[in-house]
Amino acid sequence: MRSILTVTVAVVLCGPAGLASAAQEAPDGEQVYRQHCARCHEGSMPRMPTREMLRQRTPEDVEIALSTFGMRRQGAALTAPERRAVSEYVTGRPPGTYRDPLEVIPESAYCTAPAGGADALAGPAWNGWGAGLRNTRFQPAAAAGLTVDDVPRLALKWAFGFPGVTASGSQASVVGGRVFVGSRNGLVYALDAGTGCIDWIFEADGGVRSAPSVGPHPGSGEAVVYFGDSFANVYAVDVATGDARWKVLVDDHGDAMITGAPALHDGRLYVPVSSLEEGSGAMPTYECCTFIGSVVALDAADGSQIWKTRTIQEEPQPTVRNRIGTQLWGPSGAAIWSAPTLDPARNRLYVATGDSYTQPAAPESDAIMALAMDTGSILWTQQTLPGDAWNIACFETTPEGRANCPEDAGPDHDFGSSPVLTTVDDGRELLLAGQKSGVLYGLDPETGAIAWETRVGDGGILGGIEWGIATDGELTFAASSEALEKGPGDAGGLTAVRAGDGATIWDAPPFQDTCGSRAGCNTGQPAAVTSIPGVVFSGSLDGHLRAYDTATGRVIWDVDTVGEYETVNGVPARGGALNGPGPTVAGGMVYVNSGYSTLGFMPGNVLLAFSVEGR
Repeated sequence: MRSILTVTVAVVLCGPAGLASAAQEAPDGEQVYRQHCARCHEGSMPRMPTREMLRQRTPEDVEIALSTFGMRRQGAALTAPERRAVSEYVTGRPPGTYRDPLEVIPESAYCTAPAGGADALAGPAWNGWGAGLRNTRFQPAAAAGLTVDDVPRLALKWAFGFPGVTASGSQASVVGGRVFVGSRNGLVYALDAGTGCIDWIFEADGGVRSAPSVGPHPGSGEAVVYFGDSFANVYAVDVATGDARWKVLVDDHGDAMITGAPALHDGRLYVPVSSLEEGSGAMPTYECCTFIGSVVALDAADGSQIWKTRTIQEEPQPTVRNRIGTQLWGPSGAAIWSAPTLDPARNRLYVATGDSYTQPAAPESDAIMALAMDTGSILWTQQTLPGDAWNIACFETTPEGRANCPEDAGPDHDFGSSPVLTTVDDGRELLLAGQKSGVLYGLDPETGAIAWETRVGDGGILGGIEWGIATDGELTFAASSEALEKGPGDAGGLTAVRAGDGATIWDAPPFQDTCGSRAGCNTGQPAAVTSIPGVVFSGSLDGHLRAYDTATGRVIWDVDTVGEYETVNGVPARGGALNGPGPTVAGGMVYVNSGYSTLGFMPGNVLLAFSVEGR
């Protein structure tokens, strides 16, 4: 899986999938909770948020989990009024307090003139996940607009509050003077990069975690922003107006979703498909599992499918029955959680796959794969960990609860971050890949052969390298998580590795004294890292965003993002844990999402924009 960050969201309903509640005009939230939810939230599953943790959420955020994210199969057992009632109950809010997020935003939050400049594609940009087709997460000096000397003088310029959520959404993309960012409740915002005022808001069918990718429409040449949602829909939205140009469903499996950014090149959109089925496996009555990851190539003009390639070629077949008699299936999984990396010169794209959900574990799971960009044919597959079959049921402690856990469960050490294509000092090209095992790999992009491997972390279910590495071609920077496996002060750390041969240059240890008694605080660093010349940025679950000197690993800037903010859009906002998306840097500014309540980490709902002296 792409780590349990995604799959286990705020609320888990543990009743059988077939349970249905009678529709009521005014459902009793406590009764719904006792009937469907208490077993997990007051039971033995170690990852489930407690009642106290749920009180840190908003009703809107919990309802999102039940309707569109990881618990949507369980939430389907409830009517819409019941979902809202139980969401209000578990968050300790009075009945009737649920509000549509769009109602919270005042008119004064909108720009009085169109955001950006005359050219919607001009100027310094951080476009998509990795600031380019190669996903290096390195921003050159000219586009960054910041030097090593500038970074210690960064200060908050503006803060934008996301209504109705307590966890960050997508990574921000910066193109043409606008910031494009998605949210867990499906709202996609176009903001003025300098002021944070709202140019437009688009409402998708489900939550948006994929970083937006911006480019010219193949027909008109007008700027379009592309992204996917939690129901595996892909959208093309006009940058100037916020109007939809097209929407297509790329996978009809009930758990399919888009988490990685679509990659745009030469009129084609390459879309990675992942799923929430690993979480559905927690239900003993669910026939786990039948989802298989894929890459879909779409015509960027109209969304029509050009090709679709599944990571596992074999069709899932019935295998065995679990201890309560539910039929199990396999092979399954090998989801693609991250953005594809494009290599047009070789006519190739590279993707990283997740684990298998059931046995037999597919040889395409926990692997790096190369596909032909024109046809989608698989050119090579390099698996780094065989036999890794795992799903959320493996967290249960009772025999019935573990019914769907594979008998020989793997460690859940899949790839959640994008491969990185880079040119090293001697002119060779290498493909770099970081795994949740804590191992960083250098591979030959021609054959997939492993050139070197270096351990940078101990690994774990929420361990190792989670969301993304960065490289300037000379050094590669990888942050470590281990946030479930280790406590504050032991989890985390940042390592610099020589890209050419994998030699470790320096290790920056985790911070020791930042959590204190704060609930949900940890020093793990699962968030994607970002680099500019001389500086690498890394966010931590303790809420700190730090800038390290790339030569020594010394911290040259450290800001604690936890706390309340006065926002430019008038929405109450708080910063919390930094997880998932990394900071984006463009035009002299640094943008980062703060807040990640999943798994009980510190909640928050704010996008922060920093500039030199806050100017």
